[in-house]
Amino acid sequence: MTAPLPIIDGLQYSAWSEAIFRQMRDGGLAAVHVTICYHEDFRETVENVIAWNRRFERHPDLITPGRTADDVRRARDEGRTAIVFGFQNCSPIEDDIGLVEVCHRLGARFMQLSYNNQSLLATGCYEAEDPGITRMGCQVIKEMNRVGLVVDMSHSAERSTLEAIEISERPIAITHANPAFWHPARRNKSDAVISALAESGGMLGFSLYPHHLKGKSGCTLEDFCAMVARTAERWGVCMLGFGSDLCQDQPDSVVEWMRNGTWTRDLDFGEGSADAAGFPAMPAWFRDNRDFPGLAAGLRGVGFSEEEVGRIAGGNWLDFYERSFGPQGGSADGAADGSVR
Repeated sequence: MTAPLPIIDGLQYSAWSEAIFRQMRDGGLAAVHVTICYHEDFRETVENVIAWNRRFERHPDLITPGRTADDVRRARDEGRTAIVFGFQNCSPIEDDIGLVEVCHRLGARFMQLSYNNQSLLATGCYEAEDPGITRMGCQVIKEMNRVGLVVDMSHSAERSTLEAIEISERPIAITHANPAFWHPARRNKSDAVISALAESGGMLGFSLYPHHLKGKSGCTLEDFCAMVARTAERWGVCMLGFGSDLCQDQPDSVVEWMRNGTWTRDLDFGEGSADAAGFPAMPAWFRDNRDFPGLAAGLRGVGFSEEEVGRIAGGNWLDFYERSFGPQGGSADGAADGSVR
């Protein structure tokens, strides 16, 4: 008998706790890509890895490290959730390309080339001008391809994103964003970007963060699922997944940390500036990880088949993990011990 396709969330940054890990299990999540860096340098990111190691020790019945597709399958079969590490900025590699391989060995599997601002590698979506991928960015993409660290362009600007898709020899991901045709938030992606992503075999994770939704906190499940259906009609089902951008139980002060980091002393209101006081309320139909089955039901309600629902809920991410997490030209599961040569 074929095992059911897993449920996978392409991005979260919650205030991690046993309660949230139990909600993940109750929601049936086999894997969650968790943010372990926004603006941290290498040493600070290592401290975050250490904190996760302690969580794995305290909650071995609920969570397990996720470095390969087989780790996700094993977690699904054991009723646990595989935790996949990712960076929302390139700050952990500082200005040293050698740290790309080191970060992969520490368990990182995704890295955004920029987070809203200009970085050493690419331009963020809040800059007035987008000169594209830098010289260092070209070299880092090549190195990320080699070791199996996925290029993520969720917070990057248009030209930089299109150039990253073109330069990368392996498919990239936009782990948490929605199509701009549905809601023109600055971080949602144009038809041109989604077309290039689809043609290259990349992945798009649909975001549930209210600033990315039409109607924001008042967005309905039906409208969200209709958007997913329209996207599938235009670009196919096989590139689609979820990337909820869930920030459950985080204090409002964390929004300031995300936007400001250590690069400014001024408040950078960024997206949804009218709601700059803190996190917006989540839609009533998606409060936490236990609501993923309701998302699947919503997809069925707009005409997706059971197989298609399984692909969007996690099967597509699992296939992407299989292709992407190992060394270039090798198998992802061969990298379980961190070896990339």
